[in-house]
Amino acid sequence: MSVPPVENVVIVGSGCAGLTAAIYTGRANLTPLLLEGSLPGGQLTTTSEVENFPGFPEGVDGFQLMDNLRKQATKFGTRFEQTQVTSVDFTSFPRKLVTADRVILAKAVIIATGASPRMTGVPGEKELYGGKGVTTCATCDGAFYRKMDVAVIGGGDSAAEEALFLTRFASKVYLVHRRDSLRASKIMADRATSHPKIQCVWDSVPVAIEGVAEGAVSGLRIKNLKTNAESVLPLKGVFVAIGHVPNTGPFAAALDVDEGGYFKPASGSQIQTNVPGVYVAGDCADHVYRQAITAAGMGCAAAIEAERWLAEHGG
Repeated sequence: MSVPPVENVVIVGSGCAGLTAAIYTGRANLTPLLLEGSLPGGQLTTTSEVENFPGFPEGVDGFQLMDNLRKQATKFGTRFEQTQVTSVDFTSFPRKLVTADRVILAKAVIIATGASPRMTGVPGEKELYGGKGVTTCATCDGAFYRKMDVAVIGGGDSAAEEALFLTRFASKVYLVHRRDSLRASKIMADRATSHPKIQCVWDSVPVAIEGVAEGAVSGLRIKNLKTNAESVLPLKGVFVAIGHVPNTGPFAAALDVDEGGYFKPASGSQIQTNVPGVYVAGDCADHVYRQAITAAGMGCAAAIEAERWLAEHGG
């Protein structure tokens, strides 16, 4: 049985963090192998316009931005493979990554698998997601809803923060929550419930997001859990804020993760894991900022650390 070649560095994930890591390790002549996963380019490929990525004063299409990053990584020698890691063995060296059809050996590994937003699953949500009125990021998309009515679904700190941020742009923000009080911290809950632009819709859950036929959100159908009565909130945007699920499953047995499943970096670092030569970057390790630019920065840092580690360990 032939032994597979040992890669200098394998990057898992093809969003901003992974592709930035590929650019840096490629320029360092490490000939990185990048495993793209099931959604090449990551979540940003589903965003119609990105206005807050530095260097694009007129904004840039999300798919185009990721395609540009991919071309840049390719220019510096990155090799791509559209496959997913199913399990890993980091107890020996070189590190072992298992995919559906082969085993990959690597001296250094950068994990940039991102996180997936929790969705409600109601009709219309999937059809109208990404540039059609359903989104999971007020910081990314709030400015598109100037002087419009929108809704935020959720009741925790994230939902309260999203609702408060949206008051900068929207005419009215409905905060839809299944209970009669927010789960958010008291200070965040007080700010949200007292804001004149925020209308709390208590004891209610989404039933459907309307506007599929028109190709854009036109309303949110909700049901009151106490009365079972249904009604429609006329609006143009629905922001789902019920949490994220980090894509860390195949690695969780090998690396430290926190109670939310996010990678837990070693003390004093944002990117170094508990396994030497294995680094993390982007939303799989960052549940605070979750921005394209911060993910890219972490990808850069992980690549530089991987390069230094390889130089010290015969890479």
